[in-house]
Parts: sequence; C-alpha cells; structure tokens
Amino acid sequence: MSWKRLWLLPVVYLLLVEEALAQEYKTETGEVVFLSSASLNEFTGESGKLNGLLDLASKTFDFYIDLNTLETGIGLRDRHMRENYLETNKYPFAEFSGKLEKSGPLKLNQAVMVKAVGTFKIHGQEKDRIISGKLTKISASEVLLEADFQVKLGDFDIAIPQLMFYELSEIQQVTIKAALKNE
Repeated sequence: MSWKRLWLLPVVYLLLVEEALAQEYKTETGEVVFLSSASLNEFTGESGKLNGLLDLASKTFDFYIDLNTLETGIGLRDRHMRENYLETNKYPFAEFSGKLEKSGPLKLNQAVMVKAVGTFKIHGQEKDRIISGKLTKISASEVLLEADFQVKLGDFDIAIPQLMFYELSEIQQVTIKAALKNE
C-alpha cells in the first residue's frame, strides 16, 4: 500500500468512530407522569428527572428514574407513597432496559414507531415487558422519545392503600417524554 493511500486509514477510522458515537443519545431531564384513576380519586405524579441512554447503532436502551423525585402536589401523599408503598428507602429506582426490536430510519421531524423489549424493574421486582412508543428526530443531534404504558401495582408487590382518602388505582398509566441529545 502506498503512503498516499495510507493516510486515508486514520481519516476513515475517525469518520467511522464519529458515526458510531453519533448514534448514542442521552438525557437526564426526561419527563415521567403517572395517572392514578380510581373510582373516587384521580391524581397525577410527575418528575422531570428521567435518565436514559439510547444507542441506535446497537439498538439498546436503559432508562431509570429516582422514585424520590416523583411529586403529586401533596407533600403528605408523596411521603406516604415513598415510605409505605414504593419503599424508596429500599428500592429507590425504577428502570427499563433492553433492545429496540422494531424501529426504522430516523428522518427529521418524522415520528417512527418503535417497540422496546426489555426488563422493567421496580420495588425489587423484575418483569419482561414490551412497550411501544415513538422516536422523532427533532434536530441533527436530538431525538424525542414518547411512550405510554401501564404498570399494574400487584405485579410488582406494591400494596394498594385501603383507606378511602388514599384510594389508588391498581393500574397506573405512565407517560414518558424525553429529548435525548447526542454528545
């Protein structure tokens, strides 16, 4: 190989590495909202502290939230939720990690439906889950992830309060929205 072609190798390598790195997106400020809709009581809890990594090259992801950051708007309810039901002193995080099974190429401002297959962990329990969502490339270095799914509290050994003024739905509707940036 001549020296004229040899100088191309580092350039090609750098371009390949840059392209591979361009497939990793991260967030520390994603939004999580849960809706508890029981017969006599409906409320939401939310956090803007969803952390996540999405690697489009390997089609892997890992998202987690510190459950202590969830707020419902009522301090006493938040404290009871954390101490008595989520037991955040023992189980501070909820996490979903796995692989994207279904996705397509991302084009600017066009939503692509995705299917995430992985393990959802909360309250010391793990369950295999398939969660559908959508990814939208909103700029050259940023993608928006949106998903809705349900969490059945009994599946994760989370007790449901029996007191009427703390009525809680067995099924929690969870919505996430996160802008992930390429670093």
